Amino acid sequence: MSDQTAATPAVDVGSLTFDEALVELQRTVAELEQGGLALERSIELYERGVALHEHCAGLLGQAELRVQRLLEHAAGQLTAVEARSEEEAD
Repeated sequence: MSDQTAATPAVDVGSLTFDEALVELQRTVAELEQGGLALERSIELYERGVALHEHCAGLLGQAELRVQRLLEHAAGQLTAVEARSEEEAD
């Protein structure tokens, strides 16, 4: 990665879609695997990778809740019900 890319401010992880976060996570892992980075840059990339992983896992969890809450009506039509986390349900 060039010095200019390394100096570019990172986009807030929470604002990324699943696909955007996954692509960035894959790039981050690839850069770490190449090696030859300064320790501080490696740590920054690792921290970013962890945040991206957690964000992706959260989005997948939300998607799973949405799928689980699909209800089959008597007519056989499916209706999506807005997903709420278990904490919100309490």
